[in-house]
Amino acid sequence: MRLPTVKSIKGSEIGKKLPNLRKNKNEPVSHVFDYGEQDPMDLISYSGMEEQPSYLIIDDRYVRTLYISGYPFVASSGWLNSLINFNSNIDISYHMSQVEATKALPKLNRKITELESTKRAMIKSGKIIGPEITDPLESAEELRDKIQRGQEMLFQTSIYTTISANSLEELEKLTKLLETTLSARLFYTKIARWQQVEGLQSALPRAEDILAQQRNLDSSSAALTFPFMSSELVQESGILYGVNKSNNSLVILDRFSLHNANSIVFAQSGSGKSYATKVEILRQLMQGTSVIVIDPEREYKLLTDSVEGSYIKLSANSKQKINPFDINVSSTKKRDISEHIQDLTEIVSLMVEGLEPKEKADLDKALVNMYKLHRAKKSKTKQPLLKDLFYELKVMDQEKLCERLERYITGSLASVFNKPSNVSLDNRLIVFDIKDMPESLRQLMILIVSNYVQNEVKTNPKKRLLVIDEGWLLLEHEESARFIAGLVRRARKYYLGVSIITQQANDFLKNDYGRAIASQSALRILMRQDTTTIKGVVNQFALSEYENSFLLTCEKGDALIIADKNHVAVKVVASEKEHPLITTNPAEIYNL
Repeated sequence: MRLPTVKSIKGSEIGKKLPNLRKNKNEPVSHVFDYGEQDPMDLISYSGMEEQPSYLIIDDRYVRTLYISGYPFVASSGWLNSLINFNSNIDISYHMSQVEATKALPKLNRKITELESTKRAMIKSGKIIGPEITDPLESAEELRDKIQRGQEMLFQTSIYTTISANSLEELEKLTKLLETTLSARLFYTKIARWQQVEGLQSALPRAEDILAQQRNLDSSSAALTFPFMSSELVQESGILYGVNKSNNSLVILDRFSLHNANSIVFAQSGSGKSYATKVEILRQLMQGTSVIVIDPEREYKLLTDSVEGSYIKLSANSKQKINPFDINVSSTKKRDISEHIQDLTEIVSLMVEGLEPKEKADLDKALVNMYKLHRAKKSKTKQPLLKDLFYELKVMDQEKLCERLERYITGSLASVFNKPSNVSLDNRLIVFDIKDMPESLRQLMILIVSNYVQNEVKTNPKKRLLVIDEGWLLLEHEESARFIAGLVRRARKYYLGVSIITQQANDFLKNDYGRAIASQSALRILMRQDTTTIKGVVNQFALSEYENSFLLTCEKGDALIIADKNHVAVKVVASEKEHPLITTNPAEIYNL
């Protein structure tokens, strides 16, 4: 039946209101139409509708409504995600109405009595009692008890899906795909045969359940039908982090638009954390962000060469040096000088393996005197050196402290920390390779490099990213942990984002400073965890049961991204040109 436009009635309401417009059943349909001046509602309504037993044709679009007739026995978190994220043109309508306890309990008791009677009859006749009797009986008894205690409520629930397609063939294909997708999760669907108009009206956002295909669900199960997961995360100014695993949309995020630009990455070894970090670095460079990397495992050499970055190897025998006392004293505010001295106190404390309160006070005084004296003398070196601090401590009769600093002045490490800086931070990508540093000094070198970067961003603020790999090293001593926690807290003021990458999630989150760093990171990237680390991660970031399961079972390259309050599961992907530059697979690197 093809219909002309109906005045003042939406096309979506024809099936409901058309019968009421006729004075009697024998009156021709044409009598109810007005062919005069068109109503504005006519312009947005469809021109006609044809009804078939299992579908409708509306403006040359094929439309079919299905309803869920069978549900799985046990409800779990995200049990309807396969429907909500069905990758096609589909409308979903939920109808829920509460059943009063005074009405629900008699019905439950009657159902329990029926099942008990059936069970006794089967036992009497010698038949085996199967789960088709015991499971619903146990569920009904449990639900009855919870309703009586006020722990649960009962809801009548209807779930309808309306599919639309350009052809009948495409409609049949989508219907089959939807039925297969839902049956995999033990949901069973039926086409609203001979009731397609009623089905369409029930799926429209009018809160009218005309089809009335209802199923009783308790409040816990009903709550789990709602899509609490974020379906997409797209920011126009951002970079591509990966593909949304829920609906194949792109996850595009600008970390500098969050309340801070810091991030933390927790992942098992081999789960793809370095790969994901390199993908982000490449795309941040395309956005004009300067990136500085502290690399303890020499994993960024190929990437640095490919973009003509600066690769700086720091070791006991290296010609490239960083002076921890570098600061632009003449142009720096007193507050920044004070912060710098406090940071140097942490570095020296780590050098000498701890300071007593008296030593810490004397060190602070010696640092202040050192900078004053160096400025007054107008020394040939731009910045004071470690030997200048050593001299000030000697003057103050701090012999014990001087003895512990001796190896950095005249001993085996004299050439490492007692030389002027000769590295530049002008390139868009700078990687500090500290793999050849003795393991006992790696932590100290991470602090010195981080402090050097911090001084640079204070005097020349611009959009920068500092990536610290193997971040768990920083928590081995209180001095380094306290320093990095302070750096993360202050980074936002200087347009700096700090990325901490670590595989020791439990150790990190058990540490007070580690938790402070995590809380000061607006972007959290969680990759595969094992059973020994998952509990701490779930508790720290308040993850759902679904997210818990995802982190235990996800594949290499999969990640859960938490950006402020958004939670999205992604697959990190690189282009064909990016992949050779960032892979760490030996078979690919050496063409094996």
